[in-house]
Amino acid sequence: MLNGRDVIYCYDGSFDGLMSCVFESYLKKEIPSEIITGEQEQLTLSEVRYIETNIKRSERVMRGIKNKISDNALLFIKQAFLTFVPQRDMLILDFIRKGLKFGRKAEFMLTDDTVDALRKAVYHCTHEAHLLEGFIRFSDHGGFLSAVISPKNKVLPLIGDHFTDRLGGENFFIYDKTHRMAFVYIDHRGEIMENIDFELPPPDECEQSFRELWRDFYNAIEIPERRNPRCRMNNMPKRFWENMTEMERDNGNILLDLPQSDENDKID
Repeated sequence: MLNGRDVIYCYDGSFDGLMSCVFESYLKKEIPSEIITGEQEQLTLSEVRYIETNIKRSERVMRGIKNKISDNALLFIKQAFLTFVPQRDMLILDFIRKGLKFGRKAEFMLTDDTVDALRKAVYHCTHEAHLLEGFIRFSDHGGFLSAVISPKNKVLPLIGDHFTDRLGGENFFIYDKTHRMAFVYIDHRGEIMENIDFELPPPDECEQSFRELWRDFYNAIEIPERRNPRCRMNNMPKRFWENMTEMERDNGNILLDLPQSDENDKID
């Protein structure tokens, strides 16, 4: 395969679009110097080639991954696509190339920089999704449950089924304001929507009373003598607090009842 140092691939940001980039790389026998989305396009001296999303080509690449590597490798790649690891798309391309060359053995090449970076990123993503399954707080707006999250990774595809099982009889949505995505569940059908901007309306009197009850319960079960702010940050990272009802005061500000020296600690 030729080196495509002077070629940058640009695609629409979808998973099928990335798989179309992989197909293009093999079709043209080149390795792009970078893979970017339209939002990342910037001035460059290199040639920028726009890769149109082609579902048939994407499906061919996915079939090749399943047949020549494994079903688990395809799942791993889909999870890696949800992460925010730097140069994510180039890492995925490199992993696929290694997998098509070495087969399933590529999944276990733990000393390889590409495999190591993607495995760490996928772990961070799935771990964040697991935490959010417990930390998401829903509000009632006219019989419709809603929640806002600010994750680092695109976790909605990983947590949608969890809340569908738990809230299957309700209409609800979860808005990811970091990535401008939402998981919407209406009439027993769930769908992920992208490129949307949304802001929750202020809580009505009934919702506000429930929030106050929840905060009272949260404070009532605390044992002051065993208060350990650092332990709480380890189990409930501060970056989740802004969207958690029990961490709000009545004026909507975030509750940060920590020693001054610990307030800026990043324990995540």
